[in-house]
Amino acid sequence: MREKMTSKNSPFKVNLKADTKMMFCACGKSDNQPFCDQHSHKRTPQTPIAFSVQKDGTYFLCGCKKTSSPPYCDQTHKKL
Repeated sequence: MREKMTSKNSPFKVNLKADTKMMFCACGKSDNQPFCDQHSHKRTPQTPIAFSVQKDGTYFLCGCKKTSSPPYCDQTHKKL
């Protein structure tokens, strides 16, 4: 399997609305980071990750694409 492409070495700070279905970019190639642009992953073995949040608020989504809890940042980028 090909390595996931890192889009940035820090999290994306985003404001999210509760109960809204979103697609997190897992391949790192989307032009709409940290969200999937619906076409960039097609030439990779990765697929987008569907998710939603339970509460409106600010969230930190993974930019390095190597988190152990996708789509959320777990500070893995600090170890790269």
